[in-house]
Amino acid sequence: MAPLAAAATAKWGAAACHSFPAGSLKTAYSLSSSFWTHPPSLKIAYGGRGRSIDGACGILVIARKKSGFAELLFNRRNEQEGRLQQRPRLQRGRVSPRLDVPANIPRPPYVGLPKEPEFVDDYQIQDAEGIAGMRAAGKLAAAVLNYAGTLVKPGVTTDEIDKAVHQMTIEAGAYPSPLGYGTFPKSVCTSVNECICHGIPDSRALLDGDIINIDVTVYLNGYHGDTSKTFLCGNVTDEAKQLVEVTRESLNKAIAVCGPGVEFSKIGKTINDLADKYKYGVVRNFVGHGVGKIFHSGPSILHCRNNEPGRMQLNQTFTIEPMLTMGTIKGRVWDDRWTVVTEDGSLTAQFEHTLLITETGAEILTL
Repeated sequence: MAPLAAAATAKWGAAACHSFPAGSLKTAYSLSSSFWTHPPSLKIAYGGRGRSIDGACGILVIARKKSGFAELLFNRRNEQEGRLQQRPRLQRGRVSPRLDVPANIPRPPYVGLPKEPEFVDDYQIQDAEGIAGMRAAGKLAAAVLNYAGTLVKPGVTTDEIDKAVHQMTIEAGAYPSPLGYGTFPKSVCTSVNECICHGIPDSRALLDGDIINIDVTVYLNGYHGDTSKTFLCGNVTDEAKQLVEVTRESLNKAIAVCGPGVEFSKIGKTINDLADKYKYGVVRNFVGHGVGKIFHSGPSILHCRNNEPGRMQLNQTFTIEPMLTMGTIKGRVWDDRWTVVTEDGSLTAQFEHTLLITETGAEILTL
């Protein structure tokens, strides 16, 4: 689950402010809309359906916004090339009641609180026990995600996927991390077609030709494992397939540059360079994050080009989770205060892994 990044006016809801060292990106956290709020220098728009989140609160982290002129040129280019899909816009279905978790399964500290936890700036550096815990949590998250992917077929509802994820998670003695993170009511995020992130599972049946990102996070023995993939449903267009494959490749290329002492900004440059080759947009309002005993912490991993400071440290754990679009990178928040969709209805794809920085590079914990 990615924290929300509010776009500067000059990242799973809303959140409470935190600050970064001088000169670095400032982000925040809150819950009713996503996971982060904003410092005074950032503009947040809490959304009803159709309202922009050029700045917003969310489960991902906040990044600087492309200039209005650059955004206009980007949108015109895609429209002129006819790459914006003409398909019915995503509509919300019925959301079923929240599922129960057995009392003997340990909960993350935020469950049952009236609001989401405050964002923690500190990096999560693991000792031997932490590395073992993160490997176990990552392995389970990957297994749950792969199983969820087998359910992606025309006619299957995202609510059915949520129930399957929930059941497999609790049977393993783990807690589904999204459930009860602030007001998020489900155990997994399911983001279909133009949904950028934080889609709430509901009664809508998947259609032939859909693409769907399934974002799984499990809390096992005190550690969170966080991962997502975009899956193809039935007969998907070549354009959609390419978007999905390029997004997957952007994550893999970003992972390949990671290692002790490497600047975090290399991640964004690597992803943005590949996206540019295919004329895809890189979503800036949501970012990767530190993960471990805490669901969302520093650093904020921007997926676009940036000059933010910070270097990777040995035994550090964090996520990379790029979101690429075929059209605009601007999003709108539905009035459920979680679901974020592209403003123009264009397709978007996302992939995510939890990483451990090692002496020789990065170990993917969610394989």
